Amino acid sequence: MAANWTLKEKSTGELIVTVDGDTWKEACEKAFRKLAANVTINGFRKGQAPKKILDQRIPASERQVQAVQDNMNAWLISGMQEAGVEPISRPDVDIRNIDSDHVELAYTFAVMPEVKLGEYKGLEYRIEDVEVSDSEFDSELNRMREQYSDIETVDGAAEDGDTVTIDYEGFKDGVPFEGGKAENYKLTLGSHAFIPGFEEQLVGAKAGEDKELNLKFPEDYHAEDLKGADVVFKVHVHDVTRKVLPEVDDDFAKDVNIPGVETVDDLKAKIRERLAESKKQFAENTADAEFLETLGKTAEIDIPDVLVQEEQQNMVNQMAAQIQQYGMDIQQYLKMMGKKIEDLAKDYEEDAKKTVRNRLILDKIAELENIVPTDEEVETEFQNIADMYQMELEAVKSQLDKDIVKSDIAKRQAFDKVKELANRVLFKREEKAEEPEAPAESAE
Repeated sequence: MAANWTLKEKSTGELIVTVDGDTWKEACEKAFRKLAANVTINGFRKGQAPKKILDQRIPASERQVQAVQDNMNAWLISGMQEAGVEPISRPDVDIRNIDSDHVELAYTFAVMPEVKLGEYKGLEYRIEDVEVSDSEFDSELNRMREQYSDIETVDGAAEDGDTVTIDYEGFKDGVPFEGGKAENYKLTLGSHAFIPGFEEQLVGAKAGEDKELNLKFPEDYHAEDLKGADVVFKVHVHDVTRKVLPEVDDDFAKDVNIPGVETVDDLKAKIRERLAESKKQFAENTADAEFLETLGKTAEIDIPDVLVQEEQQNMVNQMAAQIQQYGMDIQQYLKMMGKKIEDLAKDYEEDAKKTVRNRLILDKIAELENIVPTDEEVETEFQNIADMYQMELEAVKSQLDKDIVKSDIAKRQAFDKVKELANRVLFKREEKAEEPEAPAESAE
């Protein structure tokens, strides 16, 4: 037997296995005996007819095909061992040539691609040098004040930012229109939840008042019969409420209940610390993603379709699991989105290619840098996963393949190694100058 491997595009190749001589003759003879055992000839028991008669009944071509069917898997294994290749996709087999002396089989399958890395040491790792601005600090402080605000009823006129509880009904040409009516609706003035002019005309309204709002629907409004229409909304104001933000003092600092915070100075320091940590983490995540893109450009990889397709399926499965957490199955989601499962997989194609490419690159770096996670590191990873999902350690181990977990650790360590070898560059992001506000449009 002889085997010859030819690599083609997308890391898919052809393994030609030629079987001849005694091996082929013995396979055909064994196939003949197998076929003969099931032949029924009048005057003889099943399979017991003389060989001469059976020779006439079972043609050589039938024996040869049966020999291939019985042995093609074994010959594939022997051929792979001889050629030193291992498939990552299900092999397709084709009989290229067959006669009484030999058979030539062509097995087509994908193999793990060769990863040719360029220079991966000393690359530029650009990360933003972040700091917390006063506006970011003020925004976070005000957000916390909003959380601890009180609501009070207003006796006087409503102001922008107040919430009014209203009944309203809209009329076009004196006739109520569909979707234009509600009762006890809570509307925050300035939220822009309604068409232009609605909220603005309620500024100054008081509890108990009735108002008529003369308005015009936008030309691009979604309801065809209301596009650009002149309408009147009749509105009754039940009440007006206003948020009262707490003073920023020591009492407020204690109310937010953050460990170690007793005074307003403690609170301000903690806010800046948390914002700084958040911005640094975001900056590092962004830098990591960009660095991985840079790293990917150093490599040459002919990725087989099967790896991309497997990753697409993984992404679809992850989406299905996320959707299930909201009480919906994947088919319901697809119906709602007007998509088929194939469309969803197609949406993930580019991301899947990137994921596979990055994984192969990091595997190669781990190999070149002799990165092999220790048993202790693998055990720690299992424990971390158990803690994250609040599972028993042994349950996690029974559900996850140790080799896969070990491989994932190696990839992370490979990435950390390349970052360590990189040229770290801090930069300041230029802030966009604020554009001047456009002049207000005339109400006329």
